[in-house]
Amino acid sequence: MSSVQALILDWAGTVVDFGSFAPTSIFVEAFARAYDFPVSLDEARQPMGLGKREHIVALGRLPSVDSRWQARFGHSMSKEEVDHIYRTFMPLQIEAVTRFATPIEGVLPVLTMLRQQGVRVGSCSGYPHQVMEALVPAAAKLGYQPDHWVATDDLKAGGRPGPWMALANVIELGIDGVHRCIKVDDAVPGITEGLNAGMWTVGLAVSGNEFGATWDEYQAMSEAEIAARRAPAQKKLHQAGAHYVIDTLADILPVIADINQRLNKGERP
Repeated sequence: MSSVQALILDWAGTVVDFGSFAPTSIFVEAFARAYDFPVSLDEARQPMGLGKREHIVALGRLPSVDSRWQARFGHSMSKEEVDHIYRTFMPLQIEAVTRFATPIEGVLPVLTMLRQQGVRVGSCSGYPHQVMEALVPAAAKLGYQPDHWVATDDLKAGGRPGPWMALANVIELGIDGVHRCIKVDDAVPGITEGLNAGMWTVGLAVSGNEFGATWDEYQAMSEAEIAARRAPAQKKLHQAGAHYVIDTLADILPVIADINQRLNKGERP
């Protein structure tokens, strides 16, 4: 029988940090500290999933941000300005990830069950290595330890939306076919990464960047409010090409069962 051998998981908004606040809120703070320049949380969320320096570049190119930047400084954001924001961002981000390392509700028991069935757990992130060196031990203390992790600046080829971080996990974990891997992510670049790597892809519509609520905010919402915020997140992830879209990683067991059936019929992503 052919079956799923590995999950390749994103970090913020997928396994830890419900709502993906550690990266997004720090972009807002970094722009404010570096240049006293306001960006909104909604703007900061739009390029989510990219490497963090690439994220700053993409944020600066958003029409709303670029027009305000030009009005203020007389030109579009320069490489030197991007570098300064990134240098401001890094220590703030390192500190923040340790505060947002809590695993998302229901995820750890599911991962434990899957590991008992022989499924490996790989991971990759838009965070640079220096940030991951703070996040990985913080998450481990709270119960999450993947079998392998890759940071966005670890590989010469680069990060998302290219396939390289996901494929580095395949090599390290000794998986014998990319079609037996599932890439799980809450943002479009991560779904594209999985597709480019030839994997099944699962988007997360509620726990991550697209939904953009804290756990407490989510818990306080009515079913109607949840449905209204879930729908555009689902649509965006489906349009990105996700094979499946679920609320959180805790809901993935039926998806794996379905993929196993499809694999045994000879289907491929």
